Amino acid sequence: MIAALAASDWAVPVAAGHRARPDVPGAIVVDATQADAVAAALTGIDGVINCVAGDAEVIGRNAAALFGAAARLAAAPRIVHLSSMAAYGTTVGLVEESAPLRGDWDPYSQAKAAAESQAAAYPASVILRPGIVYGPGSPWWSDRIARLLVARRLGDLGAHGDGWCNLVHVDDVAKAALLALRTPSASGQAFNIASPSPPTWNGYFQRYAKALGAVPVRRISARRLAMELKLIAPALKLAEIGARFTGGAPPPPIRPWLVRLCAHEMRLAVGKAETLLGMHWMDLDAGLKTAADWFRKGGRT
Repeated sequence: MIAALAASDWAVPVAAGHRARPDVPGAIVVDATQADAVAAALTGIDGVINCVAGDAEVIGRNAAALFGAAARLAAAPRIVHLSSMAAYGTTVGLVEESAPLRGDWDPYSQAKAAAESQAAAYPASVILRPGIVYGPGSPWWSDRIARLLVARRLGDLGAHGDGWCNLVHVDDVAKAALLALRTPSASGQAFNIASPSPPTWNGYFQRYAKALGAVPVRRISARRLAMELKLIAPALKLAEIGARFTGGAPPPPIRPWLVRLCAHEMRLAVGKAETLLGMHWMDLDAGLKTAADWFRKGGRT
């Protein structure tokens, strides 16, 4: 996001986060869950892209701090708030931005929906609801998925992988955020951000595996998937926790929520982003190539 802003001819970006960023000139350290700290950071700022990540508690506290602090400023900055398709919860079918935010998938989903209610109450906000953000720097959808595909532990899931995979390249998310900052009619609006022609999850795994050279794609039977979830995943999760203290990178576990997501038949409608923001989307195979190239160079994050 910072790189995209810096590359423009109209923005002077200031990066802010909870830890120092020596790789980003001028970056400042801010506790995004504390209203006073956020208010100080907003001084002299015309626009904000809020992409704070974290658990449900952090998401809620960040929204309260940011929108509370901004509302007290004499000159209210435009805030582009990155939410998630998770805010729709268990909704199925073709979903437009006017659909209710159920937030009933899990605590993260609930927190995203609740944070949006605070964003919507702030007149100068624009809400973006990205789908599955892939590409360079994506730890789950471009690193862990790649590791599972290369290890042949993930592949064609049969009926378990027939849900829609609402992919969106990380560069398209950045593009949408910049357009949201600059488009007057976007104020007070929410936008789904995802490919207009998403593959199924099986299709995503097959095309990403091809970009990685991890072919042929293995068919993962229901029995094999059950064994992954009940036997292999718990052991790998423990190894993953231990690696935080000892270093290294054990094979990633396949999580139950991932299997559930792969069968979820929700598709994001993105015509509003195309019409009001002027969004054009990266070609999926071209995007997968950037993800595969990044992974081959080391991936992670």
